[in-house]
Amino acid sequence: MHSHIIPNMRKPCLLLRQPLRLTVPFPCYDLPLRASQPFLPRRIYRVFSLTRYRGTGPAKKTTRVIYEPIEDVERMEYYEAGGYHPVTIGDCFHHRYRVVHKLGHGTYSTIWLARDKVSKRYVALKICTADSNTPENSVLSRLSQPQQSSRLDRDLFPTISDIFNIQGPNGNHTCYVTRPARMSLSDAKNGSWISLFQLEVSRAIVAQLIIAVQYTHSQGIVHRDLHRGNILLRLCRDFDKLSTDMLYEKYGEPVLEPVNRLDGQKIPPEVPQYGVVPIWLGAVSEDVTLPEAKICLSDFGEAFCPTHEQKIESHTPLLVRPPEARFEPTQPLTFSSDIWTLACTIWDIMGQRTLFEGLLTNDDDMTSQQVDLLGPLPPEWLTKWKEIRKKDSKSTHQPPTSPTQSWEDRFEQHMQRSRIREGMPPFELKERDAFILMLRSMLRFRPEDRPSAQQVLESEWMVKWALPEYEKIRNTA
Repeated sequence: MHSHIIPNMRKPCLLLRQPLRLTVPFPCYDLPLRASQPFLPRRIYRVFSLTRYRGTGPAKKTTRVIYEPIEDVERMEYYEAGGYHPVTIGDCFHHRYRVVHKLGHGTYSTIWLARDKVSKRYVALKICTADSNTPENSVLSRLSQPQQSSRLDRDLFPTISDIFNIQGPNGNHTCYVTRPARMSLSDAKNGSWISLFQLEVSRAIVAQLIIAVQYTHSQGIVHRDLHRGNILLRLCRDFDKLSTDMLYEKYGEPVLEPVNRLDGQKIPPEVPQYGVVPIWLGAVSEDVTLPEAKICLSDFGEAFCPTHEQKIESHTPLLVRPPEARFEPTQPLTFSSDIWTLACTIWDIMGQRTLFEGLLTNDDDMTSQQVDLLGPLPPEWLTKWKEIRKKDSKSTHQPPTSPTQSWEDRFEQHMQRSRIREGMPPFELKERDAFILMLRSMLRFRPEDRPSAQQVLESEWMVKWALPEYEKIRNTA
């Protein structure tokens, strides 16, 4: 059992906070809240299989709001039969993993920073909901099998070091142990006023991402959820040298928020008495240095092997969702679906803003933006779009049928000007042209017209600009 508290552990502080009031009252996909948001580090933190904007499947359902919401903390309504397992700072799991802080949460798990009493290292302890059923373990096991001819950095993917189950008031929970990460790319950009990585840093990150996707595809696996929230920056090895007291001194003790029911009733035993605010281990995007730019591709909860099963539904955020998910909803997703989301994510990493934008956007607006940049839809898709719009009384504006902005203009607005404005080195003309050429090939409407991940890896921009930056740090700790 895990219920005992380590006697000599420093007691965490109880700090009551006033919630940060934003003019945007709900989470949106990586929207920089510059005008309405004080400059505070974003405390949403991902590790292993964390997704802030949606979970690894259909959203959980709850009949009503029972508890006062706590900023940056999971909903207490999901501490129920089949749901989250209540955890307290100081709990010890599997007789070796002592919880010292919280890393974050996803729809189907909470993730905790724990100290392994055996290895004397920090670990990420992912405690799944009792009703979760994810293929992540089998997928990661497949990706971790060594290939004799491969020079792949195995740390590009999470490695599960331990798996066990616990019984709690809400059911039986599977627990995974892996190395913690520093932050996601979304955390780094959301915590920044300018939302830009240094050019050499963004090149190295993209190079690793493409290598990771190419290897994933070579093993017969479609990731199905590529976006910058699932790309993690690694912690330095020296992190394990910190004692718990040193960790608290450097990053702050756990902040505990009292859990309150709206009806004033007593908190039941299946719900924690306090919500724990996640620790912030990261840095703003522009301060990430090249040696710190090594990544880990996470969240394989949506991944699948097309030769063994078919998936037709895309749960990726709308801004990066492949168009075939809308216009060919009965056709299985393929490796090419990853190529589309990969291209959108690459733009997102290299630039200040997403390629396609929208706070309150919908499928129709997204298609319009895609046509604005990429040109006409395939004829059969255009016919379907007109039929959809005819049935939808809300679609009042005339849809575009041809591009209204060139790639070069979009690049100048989103990439060059923002970098020059912030005093960062801009792209040179040859690199710009090679970069656009690569992305245009990846963002073709018909999935069969897109290049493979191997072909992207061999593109001119990768070979001349991205891979050389990665080689500078590939063998560093």
